[in-house]
Amino acid sequence: MGRKSSAAKALLCALAILQGSAVPTWAQLSLHRLDSILTQRYAAGDVDSTYVARPPTKWTLAARLNVSGASIEAEGIDRSAAALATHPDGQHFQSAMYANLKTTVSVSVSYLGLTLSAALNPAKLAGRYSDYEFNFNSYGRRFGFDVIYQSAKNFTGWHNQEGMQRMQRIQLPDGMLAVRTLNLNAFYTLNHRRFSYPAAFTQSYLQRRSAGSLLLAASAMGQRATLDGEQPMRLATTNVSLGAGYAYNYVPAQGWLLHISAVPTFVVFSNTSLTFGDAHVPLSYHFPEVIVTGRGALVRHWRNTYLGISMVYNYANNGSPSSLAIHNSKWRIRTFLGIRLGKR
Repeated sequence: MGRKSSAAKALLCALAILQGSAVPTWAQLSLHRLDSILTQRYAAGDVDSTYVARPPTKWTLAARLNVSGASIEAEGIDRSAAALATHPDGQHFQSAMYANLKTTVSVSVSYLGLTLSAALNPAKLAGRYSDYEFNFNSYGRRFGFDVIYQSAKNFTGWHNQEGMQRMQRIQLPDGMLAVRTLNLNAFYTLNHRRFSYPAAFTQSYLQRRSAGSLLLAASAMGQRATLDGEQPMRLATTNVSLGAGYAYNYVPAQGWLLHISAVPTFVVFSNTSLTFGDAHVPLSYHFPEVIVTGRGALVRHWRNTYLGISMVYNYANNGSPSSLAIHNSKWRIRTFLGIRLGKR
């Protein structure tokens, strides 16, 4: 809330400057001074201007279209009483559940790097989408993070168990699986003077020359899932992981930017409990358990206009197929169009 409040004040101050005649002289002087301070703060930064620079404008208007999805896959051995009755060593099973796609439209206004935005989900407004998802992203010169929370019941998929033919898969209808998932990803950019994450994902910087950077990262995931069927499943898992990766901004020609990065982090703490039917299924640590975050972006600039597409993909695996293995995937694709206004 603090960041949004500061951004709102900055935007109101800037508007007051444009309407200077509507406020007293002393207020105009104060607002001009504040604007000067914000401009200096915006332009300042420990960067190599040969590689990275701020846009030469104060204002940015942007529109975005976001599409996101998620999936959960499980594989293991069912050792419930019913399974052991026909298979002394248990029955091998596989399941896959996929969430319906979520689409949102958003608009934003930025002034000297401070941004206000609003988003809506047309399907939710029409009553066709009842799930909830919260995304908060911050891409700074040195530090950055993603926070993604999803509460969903719109998963559909299938379940296949040993002894069943492939064409006899049990179809899992919408509403059987309820999942709440929290993903946290944070990173530190070592070569922040020449490489810019914001240039690819928020366009608050411009990447002038190609450059890459090593990244130090930490990830965490918490998930609670309930599957209501003939054999109800309850899953609760918490993971914390540490790792490192690499990111690269490629500038093939003036006005173009291609970004790609991959950050694998290895689980250092895991706490999982699961019941499947009448049996408790152990989910023991199996190396390597990882949380991988991949990002990509393509941006094209024309004078004070830019257009692009970006992608963020999260993957996590836990456990072993000899008992139970769970694979989580979460992705988001964003297309965006922006216009810059007002020379600094």
